[in-house]
Amino acid sequence: MTLPASWLLWALGSAVFAAATAILAKIGVAGVPSDVATLIRTLVILPVLALFLLATGQWVSPAAIPGRSWLFLALSGLATGASWLCYFRALQAGPASQVAPVDKLSVALVVLFGALVLGERLDARTLLAAAMIVGGVVIMAWR
Repeated sequence: MTLPASWLLWALGSAVFAAATAILAKIGVAGVPSDVATLIRTLVILPVLALFLLATGQWVSPAAIPGRSWLFLALSGLATGASWLCYFRALQAGPASQVAPVDKLSVALVVLFGALVLGERLDARTLLAAAMIVGGVVIMAWR
């Protein structure tokens, strides 16, 4: 199975699934400790992703992955886990329509971290877009 290479298609898919995640998770955390909900979510993702890799022929031996990649992917995994724990607690305490936009402040933070850590170029258009995201989050989250 060949997967489309368009980053935009995958990014739009990510947005759709992230929206579904917020709604489904908000329903799912009702009456369940948020950390247990995060564990259940993780237990579902692992076998589904493994099957996806096998079905698409993308499986790679872990021994073939460079140590630097292991380090940064492990750190990314820790950051993801922390993000999920925070997200589920926020969903349990607040409305999905406010929690999800605040979570998306990550977009503006990626612009900042991309410039600081990765040396990505910040132009006026990118800064304006990031500022608009922050403004939109403030408007949506402020009651």
